[in-house]
Amino acid sequence: MLIRIQSAWLLGLMCWAALASGQDAQEQSANDVVRAASEKVMAVVEEAQSYADQDPERYYGEIQQILDPVVDFRGFARGVMGPYASSDRYRSLDEAGREQLRDQLDRFTEVMRTGLVRTYGKGLLAFGGSRMDVSPPAADDPAVDRATVEQLIYSEKAEPYVVYYQMGRDKSGEWKLRNMIVETVNLGEIYRSQFQAAAREHEGNIDAVIDTWSLDAAEKELPN
Repeated sequence: MLIRIQSAWLLGLMCWAALASGQDAQEQSANDVVRAASEKVMAVVEEAQSYADQDPERYYGEIQQILDPVVDFRGFARGVMGPYASSDRYRSLDEAGREQLRDQLDRFTEVMRTGLVRTYGKGLLAFGGSRMDVSPPAADDPAVDRATVEQLIYSEKAEPYVVYYQMGRDKSGEWKLRNMIVETVNLGEIYRSQFQAAAREHEGNIDAVIDTWSLDAAEKELPN
């Protein structure tokens, strides 16, 4: 059951991200984006069941290719780093410190991106054939730059998984996925708590935190 809840997150990421092959994101509300993408993504998941075990790198690569243009991995990684990558901390540093922080954020973004895709990618196959419903869209106000979309994912459970997508507009006005809540679990908050605990353990050595980062500890906090 745990892997299915974990996989619900990446399934949600892929559902939202599939808009890259659909119509212009600026023409859709945040809710419409999720709904339109779901059918296309489930086709990707269904196809991958026939080859993922034999060619996992192909599978991970296809997931990566879909997610990169439309998920704000850097914003997510920065949120996980919390006060260690805040604007206040950045401004408090000299130029050498700022350059180091930019490099740390770049490296941690890549660590998070790779880790999430590989950790949850295989478990995502468990959702092949699942049905998904998205809550009705609210009126899309171009002046609003944040939105939360509710999606229900039906599997073998009596009750569906409830996933909340926390999204924001980028500078061009397109919706980007920033964070997700699976059931009652805010994944961004879990990872941020893990990062801060690791920073304390390494006495503030952020490079050491990034070098030893693992998703395993955070996964244990997800519900069964």
